[in-house]
Amino acid sequence: MDPSDEVCGDGGAPPSSATSRSLLGRVRAGEATAWQQLVNLYSPLVLRCCRHWDLQDQDVADVFQEVFQAVALHISGFRKEKPGDTFRGWLRTITRNKVHDHYRRLGREPEGVGGTDAQARLAQLPAPAPGEDSSRSEDRAERGVLYQTLDSIRAEFAERTWQAFWQTAIEGRSAPETAAELSMSAGAVRVAKSRVLQRLREELGDLIE
Repeated sequence: MDPSDEVCGDGGAPPSSATSRSLLGRVRAGEATAWQQLVNLYSPLVLRCCRHWDLQDQDVADVFQEVFQAVALHISGFRKEKPGDTFRGWLRTITRNKVHDHYRRLGREPEGVGGTDAQARLAQLPAPAPGEDSSRSEDRAERGVLYQTLDSIRAEFAERTWQAFWQTAIEGRSAPETAAELSMSAGAVRVAKSRVLQRLREELGDLIE
C-alpha cells in the first residue's frame, strides 16, 4: 500500500477499487457530511499544489475556493474510464487549470514547476518549510489523507484486529511475527488486515493499491 504517487506531478496512479459506499459515491448522493469530509481530506493536497506553482499566499484561498466550486459542479460527471484514472488526477487537473486561469488574469505564466470557510481552513494549515522539496511535501500531504481516513474508521474494529492490520500493513511486519505477539494465527492476522483494507478501499479506493 503506497499512496505516494504525485498529486502535482505527471506520474501514474493506482487503479481504483472504490465501491458504492465510497466517499465519492456518498458525495454524489448529496450527503453534506460526505462533502465536508472530502473537502477536509483533499484541501491539503490542493493547497500544496497551489504553493507548488508559486501562488502568493493572498491568492491561494481564492484559487482554493474556485477549485472546490468546480469539483462541486462537475463531480457528478467524473468517471474512471481508463485504468489510470483517479479522483486525485482529476483534482490535480482542475487545480492546474484554476492556477493557470489565475495567472492569465494577471497577464503572466506561473513560475513553479509544474470564501471565508476556505480561508479559515487555510489558516489552520502549516506552510511548507523554506527550501522544502515539493514532491516530499506532496507525499506527506497525501499520506495525511490516508491517515485521517484510517483514524475515522478505527472505531469500527476490535483493537486486536486493528493492531494486526497496523503492524502488517503500516509497519511492514510479517504475519507470523504479528501473530505471535497478538496471540493469533497467521491466517487470522491476514484476515484482519484484509478486513481493514477492504473498509479503507470503500472510503478511498483511489488512494490505495
